[in-house]
Amino acid sequence: MEKKEEHLVKRVSKELGLTYKELGEKIGYSESNLRKSVSENRLSLPLEKAIKLYLETLELKEKMNEINKLKDILRTLLIEKR
Repeated sequence: MEKKEEHLVKRVSKELGLTYKELGEKIGYSESNLRKSVSENRLSLPLEKAIKLYLETLELKEKMNEINKLKDILRTLLIEKR
């Protein structure tokens, strides 16, 4: 039996620990629009793109944090060598 894929809004909300209201605020949609999308099991292209761009932004921010940590470590090591 084929497993039904979870709605993108529902899945992302769960993964990020956000309510529909909180997710909506972050991507520019109302809570009611997100609820309607889930209840009707529909996903507009603009909503899908907004969610994917938000996830990409979070990923890039995390990578930047890692790069900044590495820069701090390198800076510390270079200062210690002097």
